Amino acid sequence: MKKRVYLAGPFFSKTQIEQVERLEKALADHPQIGDVFSPRKHQHEEYEMFTPEWQKVTFASDVKAIDEADVIVALSDFDGADTDSGTAWELGYAYLKQIPVVTIKEDNEVLNLMLAKSLTAYLHKVEDVLDYDFDQMPEKPYDGSVI
Repeated sequence: MKKRVYLAGPFFSKTQIEQVERLEKALADHPQIGDVFSPRKHQHEEYEMFTPEWQKVTFASDVKAIDEADVIVALSDFDGADTDSGTAWELGYAYLKQIPVVTIKEDNEVLNLMLAKSLTAYLHKVEDVLDYDFDQMPEKPYDGSVI
């Protein structure tokens, strides 16, 4: 059965958007992956962005998508910061729900200890997702420094 994926990660800068787009493509090309929920593509344009109505529906749909996911695939590059608060929340929620997390980190910044110890598998490049076995979900610990 193909896996349902929630794609966690920031998409606020040009660099972040390009990385998310690369990951969306890699996941679309992976034979074990079915549906991919990328919050970047679910902005609820029927509401004015950042209004109370938009906030409510966006939060609810993102939480529902995490609840329905078989796995979270997360980008942990944050333009020189140790974490993105929204991504950190999504990963903490997934950990609580016992949803496996595959984290991808391409930059050389250190990773927050809580993110490093809660992941199922750590990958060094977006393209590494193409070789990951989402059926077996092998553990691959983070091998870098933490803060």
